[in-house]
Amino acid sequence: MDEETQERRLDGNAAAGPLAELFTVDLAAAVSTCAGCGAAAPLAAHLLYADAPALVVRCPSCTAVVLRFGSAEGRLRLDLTGARLITVDLGTAAA
Repeated sequence: MDEETQERRLDGNAAAGPLAELFTVDLAAAVSTCAGCGAAAPLAAHLLYADAPALVVRCPSCTAVVLRFGSAEGRLRLDLTGARLITVDLGTAAA
């Protein structure tokens, strides 16, 4: 790694502030792009399976798992492996 890159690098704590903006909005209007098929749709249009140990959200186009959310042992877990991108319009989704 070159010296310039090392000088610009921060630890992950620096991401907490900007990420707090994302996690304080209503995500129902957020648009999720499926990593499997590339289809984009509002999260509210996705298919939710809430009877598993975690919430499982599937793409409305190909039914691939887009995200999983659960809690266990005092910890929240969010898996976004199936989402290529989640876009939040702050003009309409602000809490």
